[in-house]
Amino acid sequence: MASFQRKGLQARILSTEEEEKLKRDQALVSAFKQQKLEKEAQKNWDLFYKRNSTNFFKDRHWTTREFEELRSCREYEGQKLTLLEAGCGVGNCLFPLLEEDLNLFAYACDFSPRAVDYVKQHPLYNAERCKVFQCDLTRDNLLDHVPPESVDAVTLIFVLSAVHPEKMRLVLLNVYKVLKPGRSVLFRDYGLNDHAMLRFKAGSKLGENFYVRQDGTRSYFFTDVLLPQDEKQRRKNHLEASGAASLEYTVWET
Repeated sequence: MASFQRKGLQARILSTEEEEKLKRDQALVSAFKQQKLEKEAQKNWDLFYKRNSTNFFKDRHWTTREFEELRSCREYEGQKLTLLEAGCGVGNCLFPLLEEDLNLFAYACDFSPRAVDYVKQHPLYNAERCKVFQCDLTRDNLLDHVPPESVDAVTLIFVLSAVHPEKMRLVLLNVYKVLKPGRSVLFRDYGLNDHAMLRFKAGSKLGENFYVRQDGTRSYFFTDVLLPQDEKQRRKNHLEASGAASLEYTVWET
């Protein structure tokens, strides 16, 4: 059986007005439109990056501060580490990490081919320190690009929220194939009742805690994070979660 620990896991307290808004906005997007959104998910993210290029997200210089596991991966000073950034976007987390740690090699992948192209065009991109590739984490096998059990840490930063809840487990099973036994999956994403969730207009709801933006991209807002349990795996893995507004972090051990 899996055991788990939780710290600081609580939803933001809503005002009366916010509670009333959520109660009113219960109508779901039609099944036909939901199927269309799932089918066109890659296209919608590619169009997102076409509109915004590399200007939408700020560089994430907080990663090593928020996730102590990235530092604790090292057994000795100067040890070479390997990272997988699953859902790298245009490199807002990737390149700050590579700048900060010269003994880091990174695999990086994204759903959007356009985002991958932007990473390769970045002035700091160096094929000797980073391998980037396009990947649908719910369907494509990471082992086609990354050796099995070769990665010291995997980051999923504002990635799982864009995946249909029914397919999140597939993403986690996929990244575990390349993760060394006993190493960490580091997760950060939106928490339930985040202000971003309250900004959705009526007619944007896809399901419980799951919404669609006007551009067709989707977002899930987390309470608990459920990891798959494979009794055949003799390993200990962690999922660290810290939420933008209301989900600080959750640790699951299998």
